[in-house]
Amino acid sequence: MIRINLLLARKEKKKTGIRREFVVLFASLVLLFLILGFYHWKIYQEKGEALARITKAKSEIAHYKSLTTEVTKAKEAQKNLQDKLNVINTLRKEKSSPARVLDELSVQKPEKIQLESLKKEGAKLGIEGFALDDETVANFMTNLRRSKLFKNVDLIVSEQSEQNRIKLKKFTLSCEISLM
Repeated sequence: MIRINLLLARKEKKKTGIRREFVVLFASLVLLFLILGFYHWKIYQEKGEALARITKAKSEIAHYKSLTTEVTKAKEAQKNLQDKLNVINTLRKEKSSPARVLDELSVQKPEKIQLESLKKEGAKLGIEGFALDDETVANFMTNLRRSKLFKNVDLIVSEQSEQNRIKLKKFTLSCEISLM
């Protein structure tokens, strides 16, 4: 009788099955690590892109903040200019505004006169100053009378005065500011 030992074949089959299982297990683990590595790489790339977008957004925010401060400064400057224009327009609308009176006085004043003080009470204006001679005071009064802003120009006082060893005429004028 021939005896065939089948146990060895079964053991061989078992060994090859176990080897196959180890190969499949090893291949599965390698595939699993490859898949995990790919997902890790992809997430790392997305993280880098997100950080780049965050950095870009922060720089844009800083840029827009600087633009906002510039716009705020421009609005403040515009408001200041508008306030100044409003004051100028108010002074222009007033018939006897101080600015208009001073402008007219500076235009009509001869070079040889120095004004010391102006006193305004209602429509009356008192003018005090120094001149080199009586003729200069007379010219000043004539100029004021010709002006449309002043009327009833009268000489109140004219007296000799000395300043720094120079003889001058100290004068006081009275006039009315006409409301056109």
